[in-house]
Amino acid sequence: MPGGVDDPAAPSGGNTYDRRICQELPAAGWQVREHTVPGAWPQAGTAARRDLARLLAELADGTVVLLDGLVACGVPDIVGPEAGRLRLAVLVHLPLGDETGLAPALAADLDARERGTLRAVPAVVATSTWAGRRLVAHHGLDAARVHVAAPGVDLAPEAPGTDGGTRLLCVAAVTPRKGQHRLAEALAAVADLPWTCDCVGSLQQHLAHVARLRELVEEHGLQERLRLVGPRSGAALDACYAAADLLVLPSYAETYGMVVTEALARGTPVLATAVDGLPEAVGRAPDGTVPGILVPPGDRAALTAALRRWLEEPGLRRRLRDAARQRRSTLEGWDSTAKRLAGVLEQLRQEPRRAA
Repeated sequence: MPGGVDDPAAPSGGNTYDRRICQELPAAGWQVREHTVPGAWPQAGTAARRDLARLLAELADGTVVLLDGLVACGVPDIVGPEAGRLRLAVLVHLPLGDETGLAPALAADLDARERGTLRAVPAVVATSTWAGRRLVAHHGLDAARVHVAAPGVDLAPEAPGTDGGTRLLCVAAVTPRKGQHRLAEALAAVADLPWTCDCVGSLQQHLAHVARLRELVEEHGLQERLRLVGPRSGAALDACYAAADLLVLPSYAETYGMVVTEALARGTPVLATAVDGLPEAVGRAPDGTVPGILVPPGDRAALTAALRRWLEEPGLRRRLRDAARQRRSTLEGWDSTAKRLAGVLEQLRQEPRRAA
């Protein structure tokens, strides 16, 4: 089974998902050959498009192929003609038109391209129940062809954090969709309270937004308290989680939110926006309590109020930590994700090939 990914070296939730699936699928009975297709996807140039077309054309008839949606969804003219010959599944991490900050015409074009790709292939994989339902409704897909394989998580030792609740952590590429500018504004409004916040994530994906965020930090005099530390991985990222009391994710769009479960896997509560698949990732503890606080996306006042409550109310912090530790026990690993995906691929392999 070949799998197509965009840039496996880039630190992102989508690439983490792709890497872990490639690692876990062999244990679920699948031999995997990974192919990278360099390019500025989903708007890749002629050379990258040619490389993808050649790669697909060289695969034997009936080959089961899992394509990353960032690569596949923008090129229905390449993927569609192969859908009758190959057994294609497209993994959608985030619908292309949902990226924050796109010009309306570009968002509409990407949305139409994605619809063409997803209607052409026999199987679509979403990373949350919310995302699967949205793809069905938005693109008019057959619900039987849309499957869900939510990201897994590796359990880690419980984070010791600090004696209080003052160490905040945001793990996300600094882009408009992730909402760090709203976080900066909300933190400025609680500057009378003790806190520090590390923003961990790429600073290269949206330079204008990074520049604006730095301006906000300087404008409010938060240089020593709100730190843009760049991407972290491995032991360095583990250390960031271990030192945190609260994960904050003020996103405008998230199909799931893997960093949420990464925090919960350490017993750390979360403050996140109640948008798209984030409530699904936050989930509930076995006793029904929510291991965090959910606020409306883009609502600076609500985010500010939630931060103030967290910082000022020890009882709230204790309740949320207890719920997070309970939720930790219910999280599933990447082996469960791979088994679900393996089931989709096996069903695809056994289906009669469609006419081209």
